[in-house]
Amino acid sequence: MERILIADFGSQYTQLIARKIRELNVYCEIYPYYDLPQPDDTCKGLILSGSPASVHDPNSPRLNLQPWLNRLPVLGICYGAQLIADTLGGTVEKATAREYGRSYLNILNEHEVLFKEVHQNSQVWMSHADTITRLPEGFSVIARTNDAGIAAYRSDNGRWLQPVYCLQFHPEVVHSVYGQQILRNFCYEVCRCRGEWVAASVVATVIAQLRETIGRDHVLLALSGGVDSTVAAALLHQAIGDRLHCFFVDNGLLRKGEFEQVMQAYRSMKLNVRSIDARQRFLDALKGITDPEQKRKIIGELFVRIFEEQAASLAQVQWLAQGTIYPDVIESRPVHGPSATIKSHHNVGGLPKTMQLKVVEPLRMFFKDEVRRIGKELGIPTEILERHPFPGPGLAIRIVGEVTAEKVRLVQEADALFIDVLKQSGFYNRVWQAGAILLDTRSVGVMGDERTYEYVVALRAVESTDGMTADWSRLPHELLAKVANDIINNVKGINRVVYDISSKPPATIEWE
Repeated sequence: MERILIADFGSQYTQLIARKIRELNVYCEIYPYYDLPQPDDTCKGLILSGSPASVHDPNSPRLNLQPWLNRLPVLGICYGAQLIADTLGGTVEKATAREYGRSYLNILNEHEVLFKEVHQNSQVWMSHADTITRLPEGFSVIARTNDAGIAAYRSDNGRWLQPVYCLQFHPEVVHSVYGQQILRNFCYEVCRCRGEWVAASVVATVIAQLRETIGRDHVLLALSGGVDSTVAAALLHQAIGDRLHCFFVDNGLLRKGEFEQVMQAYRSMKLNVRSIDARQRFLDALKGITDPEQKRKIIGELFVRIFEEQAASLAQVQWLAQGTIYPDVIESRPVHGPSATIKSHHNVGGLPKTMQLKVVEPLRMFFKDEVRRIGKELGIPTEILERHPFPGPGLAIRIVGEVTAEKVRLVQEADALFIDVLKQSGFYNRVWQAGAILLDTRSVGVMGDERTYEYVVALRAVESTDGMTADWSRLPHELLAKVANDIINNVKGINRVVYDISSKPPATIEWE
């Protein structure tokens, strides 16, 4: 399949570039700049990402451009544009004033193919401390900003066998109004991509690959109730049927009624799944523990023990399946150098080496939105596909302080009421993630003529695309008032509700 390669120099927007390219039905892959493969016949173009680094830094990330220049079209974005200028003999200097935020595009040639259907004076987003003051020989400015700075440049026609385009702004962010059109022009007009990548259309290919890889072997998969592990299970089930052995653990830290609802959904999907009641084991292990990191470690280690028990009971299993998705793969290859530590969002960490299980990851090349589209194609129930993200340690990190059965009940009830109101009001699918947090503090209240001294619940609702950054959701006051009223009137033990208006960063989405 044709593809665009993205050389990652550490920009916070690199994944966004890839998602925007794939939205154009063009397949792309991200590689750390130091591990970029050599171009082959499948490669249609190369994009150099931005970076927090400066080309003047002693250890600034560098890439040998020679295998690419004159062989494939190249697009440099921000740091990528500065790197090309600096490498080929141009001049990059510290900007007198850091260019950050909105600027406006003055296109110098209305016939320039990269700016096809891009409006004059449209808004773009700048984010850089260096600026290009002199272009390399054989390059020309094709757009300036409103303050006369170089916004874009390209290689001169006839000098290069393949064009090189460079942008000082970020076309991938929503603030660049015609940014997606610019990326479309690069993919279709410059690189001549055919646009054959549609995530849902590759389902048959993925299933065929799984059958070829696994053969007649058996596979073990720990389900979480979330989108990724469920879609991975559906693909594997289509490929190998009941030779996929799933288990779903009730750790007592799930949402209210979630274990029963998810098990029912799994049975409707005809999955070979075993339910495991481990509620008391988790509560006993967490008794007296208040440190968030300790909670996470205890829960993770207990999951590993349960996994060992399941694996030991299924001697015929040769493979371990995981719901790893593409962001997990990208983040396990850090830009700042190779690392032995693999990020384990979905991976079962700490498994004994004596298991000797081979790993299969059906979703490792897909983003979350693509996983959902594949799930829809496979007929996975909407209530699973549209479910908000939920932390691996569950409600243990939404209970500040020690976890007890009574606190779990309180936060489950409050959370269920919050989610119900969001769904009834139509706000559930507008919010990326929402939940209730039970605080480790009590407050005085008055109910009727009686004084109360009960727990405080904080409501959290955020908007995001991938969880890397998030902004608090501006829910209507009337909606919040209804949620607070429902919780206080129906959950005995809670007499006060507050709303968290912190963004990430500096806060995190979860409280612990």
